[in-house]
Amino acid sequence: MKTIFESTSKRFSGLGFLISVATVLLSLLCTSAYAHKPSDSYLILHADQTGIHGQWDIALRDLDFAIGLDADGNGELTWDEVRSKHADIAAYALSRLTISEAGDNENKLCPLTARQQLIDQHSDGAYTVLIFDSPCTAEKIAVQYQLFFDIDPQHKGLLRLVNKDGATATAIFSPDNASQTFTLAEVSKLQQFTDYVKHGVWHIWIGFDHILFLLSLLLPAVLVMHARKWEPATHFKAAAIDVLKIVTAFTLAHSITLTLAALNILSLPSRLVESAIALSVILAALNNLFPLFQGRRWLVAFSFGLIHGFGFASVLADLGLPKAALILALVGFNFGVEIGQLSIVAMFLPLAFVLRKHWLYRRGIVQFGSALIILIATIWFVERAFNLRLIS
Repeated sequence: MKTIFESTSKRFSGLGFLISVATVLLSLLCTSAYAHKPSDSYLILHADQTGIHGQWDIALRDLDFAIGLDADGNGELTWDEVRSKHADIAAYALSRLTISEAGDNENKLCPLTARQQLIDQHSDGAYTVLIFDSPCTAEKIAVQYQLFFDIDPQHKGLLRLVNKDGATATAIFSPDNASQTFTLAEVSKLQQFTDYVKHGVWHIWIGFDHILFLLSLLLPAVLVMHARKWEPATHFKAAAIDVLKIVTAFTLAHSITLTLAALNILSLPSRLVESAIALSVILAALNNLFPLFQGRRWLVAFSFGLIHGFGFASVLADLGLPKAALILALVGFNFGVEIGQLSIVAMFLPLAFVLRKHWLYRRGIVQFGSALIILIATIWFVERAFNLRLIS
């Protein structure tokens, strides 16, 4: 009876694991409509004795989707079309940003006044630059960010806050973290470093393409190829060493290009980087179905990790941090990415090793899962490479 019970329990745990993995992959497929370079805006708040002075860079493609900028519908935005919508852009954006004095009892709203709008080029296209001011001189402020969250749940607002002493702090707004409080007094280096670590962890957890690439390499880590068929590995130590090689190679590679790109030593077009990242996911998952790099997946991890590093760097580079803050951000952000990666490995590897002998793992998770990953990544690649929207 004990043997039957254990077998039945194991069967249900394997089925549950398969269902969980399939659910995650299908949810990624449903969100593939947002598979272009992640929609970001860049908010800079500079506090001094006269108040808060803001600069908000917002992608024209996102504004066109939200409020319609292309008056003649030819698919190309002109300066006249954007300029004619300046009032609408300012009203739309500022209605989705709230800054208030953070008091002990209640917050007092800070009025925001639009001054002018300019055009700037980021790595992924043209952005409007909204300049605005607020007379607030509080020592602590609360910021509530709601831009595009109602139409794009993957959108993020990247904040650079320069306080009254010239110290720089950063934050990332998302639908789950739309309201944050900041002090305008000097922030310690330790606090800044901690914030960058949190950003790194968060970035890898919401970076679906990075996660799928890593999972594609990890799926066969508890298996060995024998007679052109995947068989369960006999020792956990061997599987752990294989994973260690993969994660170390990926970490080393993306650290190199993350550093070079964030310091503006080397850069690649955003569209090329995002397309190459999607292609790396396809090839990594394809290798699980038709093994070409058996025993050398660490080499795949290193090669494509160089490309993923440029993707990580886009978050820091576009913030325009000063050199002193950039070094601190670079180290902290990279450390956070590693923590995020290791947490994924720590959750995945033990359970995968327990289920490695189950047919559901070898056929369902590895084969079906890899095929589904290929489908998702192919949609991403076509959308990114050809600037299309296949699923809306």
